[in-house]
Amino acid sequence: MAQSLSLPLDRPSLYLIDGSSYLYRAYFALPFLSNSKGIPTHAAYGFTRMVMKIVKEHQPQYMAVAFDVGRETFRTETYQEYKAQRPSMPDELAVQIPYVKEILQALRIPVLEMENYEADDVIATLAKRAETAGFQVVIVTGDKDMLQLVTENIQVFDPMKEAFYGPQEVEKRMGVAPHQIPDLLGLAGDSIDNIPGVKGIGQKSA
Repeated sequence: MAQSLSLPLDRPSLYLIDGSSYLYRAYFALPFLSNSKGIPTHAAYGFTRMVMKIVKEHQPQYMAVAFDVGRETFRTETYQEYKAQRPSMPDELAVQIPYVKEILQALRIPVLEMENYEADDVIATLAKRAETAGFQVVIVTGDKDMLQLVTENIQVFDPMKEAFYGPQEVEKRMGVAPHQIPDLLGLAGDSIDNIPGVKGIGQKSA
């Protein structure tokens, strides 16, 4: 587990939450709940608790939540098998998304999403721009792909492990520096995203 890292006090903090990942975690972590109309609410409830925990414990100066928009992206246009093995979103989860966005709006937390792109892409773009503008960025996600964005001014916080990842923590976990992760996954493959990699090359040899 990575050790907690302290954020510099001379840079404003921006927390970017992977909303799609958070939703799935909340959906599968909690038992089924519904309102008086029978509409499922457990994912929305769990999601809200997770977001409020970040607000309470980390006290970010700025924050936003990014979501995927459908399954089709510019990646599937190039490689149709990208994430093809993943099941479609359960209807009980999909019906809760509008309520989650209403909750975020009520909390005055911006919702970010863009057609043909994943939440990861939106987060990556904003993180890099915010770093250039002088922010200390924290990406809240358990997705290892996001570790490639880590710099001295961009950290990843894994809420399940309660752990921050800076450059040293990434290299300890992945065996390579953050900027080398795309090469590592491209060569070794990534079963989670259904990327085959180069035949005969595993993560160690990559």
